[in-house]
Amino acid sequence: MRILVTGAAGMLGRALMDAAAENHLVAGVDLPDGNLAEPGVAAGLVDRHRPDQVVHAAAFTDVDGAETSRDEARSANADATGLLAAACAGAGCGLVYVSTDYVFPGTAAEGYAEEDPRDPVNHYGRTKAMGEDHVLAMGEAGKVVRTSWLFGPGPRNFVLTIRRLLADRPTLKVVDDQTGCPTYAPDLARVLLYVAQHGAGGAYHATNRGTCTWWGFAREIARLSGADPDRIEPCASTEYPTAARRPACSILRSSRLEQIGCPERPAWQDALKRYFSWFDAGE
Repeated sequence: MRILVTGAAGMLGRALMDAAAENHLVAGVDLPDGNLAEPGVAAGLVDRHRPDQVVHAAAFTDVDGAETSRDEARSANADATGLLAAACAGAGCGLVYVSTDYVFPGTAAEGYAEEDPRDPVNHYGRTKAMGEDHVLAMGEAGKVVRTSWLFGPGPRNFVLTIRRLLADRPTLKVVDDQTGCPTYAPDLARVLLYVAQHGAGGAYHATNRGTCTWWGFAREIARLSGADPDRIEPCASTEYPTAARRPACSILRSSRLEQIGCPERPAWQDALKRYFSWFDAGE
């Protein structure tokens, strides 16, 4: 396939470029190529690259920042996605949109299936849900892939933060009342490409296998870093208030990937080990 990746300079975008290059013709675009929220930019990029599928990884991802930069978040996550969906529909190509667990309210202890009602509790989640609506309106050509707790090669993520803080402090407090599914960017990239090639229209849930709290995730990061996991102390979210509310449960239950024959995703612990091996290799 001819694949066009938006947000190609980001953590997930780089993983997508690497994975797609193995079996497909791939091109990547990012902000220097034009603001997708400006009229004509998306259509021009689609016309120039003539992809079979676009994987839309570009987004405003600052969850707390979205509470104050509301127009900017909506422009990037909703308006740009609408223009890109229209461009893809006009060109007859498919669109895979990377979305988030934050479209759900987080009140279901068992997590969320693809068809469960959305009800975001913060502005970031609302803008991503708006983007979903544009893509789902495309019918069979529009595919939404929700993910959560993304980590991987790049300058900023939860793993890097915990490693840095462990080097600076004797103990850390990490919230233990939010549950989700850590997801490794290179693993997600392969799922996105599988959905682009084999998936029908609609929503999919793609994370690494297994669940944990942020505290449990941090303890495993400590262990793999050679630090005592007991240095990570649990606390409530109320001890670290943030501008944006976070859903208490971000578990994404998957059934549609299995229906299209997507290989089982590795456990998040296995993914974290591979990320550490990447560090050790000096990449």
